[in-house]
This record gives sequence, C-alpha cells and structure tokens, in this order.
Amino acid sequence: MAESEALKTRQDPEVAGGARRKVMRERKQARAAPPPLREAFRPKESEVIRKYRTPRQVQAFLRALPYNWEKRKETLRTFRGVVRHWKAHCLEAALTAATILEQHGYPPLLLDLESQDNLDHVLFLFRRRSRWGTVARSRDAGLHGRKPVFRTLKQLVMSYVDPYVDGSGRITGYGVADLRKLVKGDWRLSPKNVWEVERALIKMAHKRLETSDRRFHVMLRRYLAFRKKYPGRPAIFYSNRRQWL
Repeated sequence: MAESEALKTRQDPEVAGGARRKVMRERKQARAAPPPLREAFRPKESEVIRKYRTPRQVQAFLRALPYNWEKRKETLRTFRGVVRHWKAHCLEAALTAATILEQHGYPPLLLDLESQDNLDHVLFLFRRRSRWGTVARSRDAGLHGRKPVFRTLKQLVMSYVDPYVDGSGRITGYGVADLRKLVKGDWRLSPKNVWEVERALIKMAHKRLETSDRRFHVMLRRYLAFRKKYPGRPAIFYSNRRQWL
C-alpha cells in the first residue's frame, strides 16, 4: 500500500471502517470454510483417507513413504501431489497429514519450527484430551511426530530441541498456523506447487525460544561423534524416544 493510501485509511473513518469490515468478513469466511466433501477426492486419495484415520496411523503412513529429496527440482505438493508421486518432504507431509486428518475431524493446524540455519521444520499439530502432539516426516529420525502428552506448546517444541542439533540447526522460535485462515489457495488438492503456504509460514508471527548454549554445545559434540562413528545410521540416542509417535 502506498504511503498516501495508508494515511488515508488511517484518517478517513469510512475507509478505515470498510477495511475493517472486509478483514472481519474474510476471517468469518475462513472460519466457516468447510473441508472438501469426500466426492472431491480421487479413488486412490479416498483409499488413503479411509485407511489412515488417526494421527498414529497417518504417522506410520508418512514414515513408510519415500522421502522427497527434490533431486530434479524443488516442489511443494499438496496431498493430491503426494499421492500421485508417492513421496513427500516435511512440509508436503504436513499438508498431507492436515488433509487426511481434517476428514476425520481434526483442525488443519501446522507447527513451524524456526532454525538458525533457516531450515525450518513444519509439522501437523493436533490436540487430544488437552494434550498436544504432532505428525511429521523428516530426514532425521528425531524430528518425526510426537505423542499427545504435552500440556503446553512450549513443552512440545522443547522435545525437538536436542534432535534438531545437527551441525547447523538450532530451534530459535515457533509458530502455529490454521491452514483455513493462513492462505486462500487450495492447499489440499491443487495439482500445482503451493508456494503461497511456505511464504505465509515465513511471514506469520513466531514466538522466540530461548535455549541453553551449554546444552546446545553438549548435544552438538554428541551428534558429531555419533555421526563420525556411525555415518549411515539414524541418530536415535535421545532420551525422549518414548514420546515419539
């Protein structure tokens, strides 16, 4: 918005009121937007939705799905694209989990973990009996989903702090997004890449997370020693494995 237009909006009550009404109308529409009907899904997509009905089942599905290394080009596929190509990276997996579990009554929430190396990790976020959990896909074993055992979002995020340390990564903040309000595009079934989801996640508000420098360096030394000794093995030496989904 140009400076003159912004100034007019602030000074003109009628213009400002119209802008506010437009925002409220868009928010109301976002809240009221229903998930797609089952008829909108293709046969293979419907089969996946029928077969995987809980966060644990969807986590097992995503864990078994080949990881999308984006060897040919970068992608950001929806559930439709993931089912078609039968592979997913972390954000594609989060969108897939959101689409599947929305059909079973879960709101399509995402948890975005910010990192100091700008390699964020995005997870599907859910709540059961007032406890938070996640469903996720990652190249790193410790960054998959979590059981719904965390009373607060911060406790949930803290369970990822140690496994995030890999030489460059360190969690610095986190944010939660409702996909029904985050973007206007079709993040569920579009056949195209949905880069608007990534842009919206980057722009949305995040809460800063302070963690121990001493703990970070201890975990970094431990990770590098493990990787040197076992270059091909997944790092699963973390003490909170019982919380992993």
